[in-house]
Amino acid sequence: MKSTAADSRVAQRILGVDPGLTRCGFAVVEMQPNRTGTSVHVEVTGTCSEDDLAHRILAIQRAAEDLLEAYAPDVLAIERVFSSSNAPTAMATAQASGVIIAAAAARGIPVAWHTPSEVKAAVTDDGRAGKDAVARMVQRILKLPGRPKPVDATDAYAVAICHAWRSGIGAAYNMSAATRTHQGARTAAQQAAEEQRGGLTPAQRAWQEAEKRAGGRVSRPR
Repeated sequence: MKSTAADSRVAQRILGVDPGLTRCGFAVVEMQPNRTGTSVHVEVTGTCSEDDLAHRILAIQRAAEDLLEAYAPDVLAIERVFSSSNAPTAMATAQASGVIIAAAAARGIPVAWHTPSEVKAAVTDDGRAGKDAVARMVQRILKLPGRPKPVDATDAYAVAICHAWRSGIGAAYNMSAATRTHQGARTAAQQAAEEQRGGLTPAQRAWQEAEKRAGGRVSRPR
């Protein structure tokens, strides 16, 4: 059973994305109110750096559109990078992210952003966890037969899991409300209300601390 705007305590289908032009990870997962989940689909779409930039961007857009049409997720969760010392890499990530977000918006699918430290903290309780630790936890949470490969697939899974847990599946949160306001952080009022209800798990408190270390609250890009 998929979720509705009125009830966040049912299964959620989430398309997690680790954006990139050379390799873009996509993972569709079903997350349950008891904080378990299953993998529905995973793939990594690649483009060649020698190809025309316009065609590379189009390939990522079409891959996203195909998955959105085929799996009809409740929400698209995408990794948001605060900064990068490599300007070309940051630009490519932004270009890939833009067309994926537009594809979701065109279909009325909500979009949520999560930073790498938030994702690591949600999945492992450690905002500085290494890739092996993230892969082990993703395998355990989704009960996969082996660790997901390549790393782009692992990260896409982790983004989806992060969104599910962070947005409150199984913790009496309003998922749709969180999606509309969430750009990598909740408002202070939302966080205070959740703490008063005792709704924060250790993992959720960990990502909250990771968020503070990463630079505080993130405003909506303009």
